[in-house]
Amino acid sequence: MTAVLPGFYSARAGGMEISMRFLILLLGPVLGLAVLASAAAAQTLKPGDSLSISVMQDPKLDRQVLIDPSGQIAVPLAGHIRAEGLTPQALERILKERLKDNYKDEDLDITVGLSGTTVPEEDLKPKVFITGEVGRPGAYVVRQKTTLMQAIALAGGLGPYAAKRRIMVRRKSEPGENIYTFDYRAYEAGQDLEGNITLQAGDVIMVPERGLFE
Repeated sequence: MTAVLPGFYSARAGGMEISMRFLILLLGPVLGLAVLASAAAAQTLKPGDSLSISVMQDPKLDRQVLIDPSGQIAVPLAGHIRAEGLTPQALERILKERLKDNYKDEDLDITVGLSGTTVPEEDLKPKVFITGEVGRPGAYVVRQKTTLMQAIALAGGLGPYAAKRRIMVRRKSEPGENIYTFDYRAYEAGQDLEGNITLQAGDVIMVPERGLFE
């Protein structure tokens, strides 16, 4: 007769006695890892998450993307996709659907994974960036409709060496960027009013230094 430690139960299988409690203790960590893996797979995405996207059939599409404050990402050929609230697996399915027409003869193998820590909330606030000859260059949060002139005022106004006729706004777009020019002197004279555009988050305002004869 085989002795069994107190608190353990034995079961006879194939002539061998196995402690059931011992098996539970042995398999517990493995089961726990499986549960954690399942929970990670079901994790939903949110603004600020950094994602790694891999397309086996086209490595040129491999990239790191950040879910923006509106909950969206932008992927070439797939356009803008609302990722907030989706699991990585659900986003994979959407990407496959969006991209399949570009790879008609292939079953796309797309992987989406969380690749970094969540970005601090402050970094997600919509901003414009002002560089060059202004009083206080830097990033400025835009919480409401803001024009180019208002942004320059927020940055402390134009500096003494600013090229006032050559102010530029660079704005990202698909597939490249748009560039807007602004003549501050003409605006002061009541002209070039349309150059005082309404800014969008991500716009970069560049105020160059004037040349010797400007």
